[in-house]
Amino acid sequence: MKTRKIGLVNYLAYGSGDFLGAGTTALTAAWLLYFYTTFCGLTPIEATFIFAAARVLDAVVSPLMGFLTDNFGSTWLGKRFGRRKFFIMLGIPCVFSYSIMWVGDMSFWYYLLTYLLFDVVYTMILVPYETLVPEMTDDFKQKTKFSGARISMAQMSAILASFLPGILLAHFGKDNPVSFFYASLVFSVLCALMLTFVWCFTWERPREEWTEAALRAEAEKKHLTLGQSLRRLFVELSSTLRIKIFRQHLGMYLGGYIAQDVFNAVFTYYVVFVLMQEASVASSLLGTMAIFQFIAVIAMIPLCIRFGPAPSYRMVVVLFGLSAASFAILYWAGLSDIYALLLLVSAIAGLGRGGINYVPWNTYTYIADVDEVVTGQRREGIFAGIMTLTRKASQAGAVMLVGIVMQTSGFVSGQKTQVPEVSHTILMIMCFGTLLVLACGFLVSLRFKLNLRTHSILRAETAKMRESGRVIPESATPEARATVEMLAGMPFESLWGNNNIGYLNRNKPAAPSLKENASLKSTYN
Repeated sequence: MKTRKIGLVNYLAYGSGDFLGAGTTALTAAWLLYFYTTFCGLTPIEATFIFAAARVLDAVVSPLMGFLTDNFGSTWLGKRFGRRKFFIMLGIPCVFSYSIMWVGDMSFWYYLLTYLLFDVVYTMILVPYETLVPEMTDDFKQKTKFSGARISMAQMSAILASFLPGILLAHFGKDNPVSFFYASLVFSVLCALMLTFVWCFTWERPREEWTEAALRAEAEKKHLTLGQSLRRLFVELSSTLRIKIFRQHLGMYLGGYIAQDVFNAVFTYYVVFVLMQEASVASSLLGTMAIFQFIAVIAMIPLCIRFGPAPSYRMVVVLFGLSAASFAILYWAGLSDIYALLLLVSAIAGLGRGGINYVPWNTYTYIADVDEVVTGQRREGIFAGIMTLTRKASQAGAVMLVGIVMQTSGFVSGQKTQVPEVSHTILMIMCFGTLLVLACGFLVSLRFKLNLRTHSILRAETAKMRESGRVIPESATPEARATVEMLAGMPFESLWGNNNIGYLNRNKPAAPSLKENASLKSTYN
């Protein structure tokens, strides 16, 4: 793939788009449940039902958006504005829907409908946005830098999301919900500006560089009925989970992010009802974490290039796990009133969280490369749709579980103090809940083998297939063959569409497993 010259402005422009993804997510994860139960009169069950309803909607919208953005290029609007960037442009004025979520003293139905509205807007923008890096470059190091720029800008927005509510609460009063409305309005304005920056300085893969399979897929879909289109969507979505390395990637991603969602959902309650401090203290501790998350992201860029994503991921998982346990240990040891210790543990947590945030979104940009060698197509949108769905589902699931467990333990909305059982429950969730999910991600990372060396071999073999339009087994060295088979999870001869993965290849024979293929070769020889 021939790319344009990529400069600092392009890295920053792409990265700035995650002010929407990370900034609003950070504000929502840390404060929305607290806002609902403190200023809106909702019980934890009512508040978590809102998150659950959004995930039901999202189960349809996110995959549909991924499918739509992959196939929008054949329309007049897609040809004129881009199959990805059209939706980013459309979303710029729509981001202000975020602010109407944060109005106090409204009804349950108001909060449900406003949350669902923003959830659709979020998906409409983030799914095509997440496809842009594989569209702009195939180079491993450039992708790593793009991911670094994205997560760095994301951490800057997280710093703002952490400190801003505390500053506004101090100004307007701790019992005034308008603080959260103004915080959300700041983010709405910033997101609109940043998405304009994305629109101006990013691009999509030129049509003349599409593979023959991709062009054939586009031509075929023009003749599909509605029923056939829905079947195509289902086949494409389910096929993503048949890509071995994508399943491993999801395991690492969910392990790190669900752990953070559990931690975020309960951390403000930990400060207010366990430590008996003001919500502004939670804001300052979250802000400290966010600052060190930013530092960690900068450090992770060379670490991932040098050591690979999986070893780097395991290191930061351990850091975050130690910090989550330390918050509970400080309380049990009677040291939680020492603010300096809380800041120190928050800083360590930030280093771990920053790395956890970086690695999955860095490795995601390479998943479409593995998929291309398997299917012969570029399907970034489908993978982005699944990623966005799992991200929002995990966040909502974590918040739902926290809310249900807290209400079961005796939590009462609007009260300044809670019964001791609530405090114990909060500690158990924050410590052991976080550690359990982190352990799952750590175990999955032991099987993840994509790095600079293996990706370079993969791209070299893909270039040969793209040029010839078919697999040429004899052209690959034994090392290259073994590496590509390891990443793809199937025999070399079954690559480049010689399998039934994806709608275009649905009628072809299924690829044998690597073990079956080795057994057949042994028998034949």
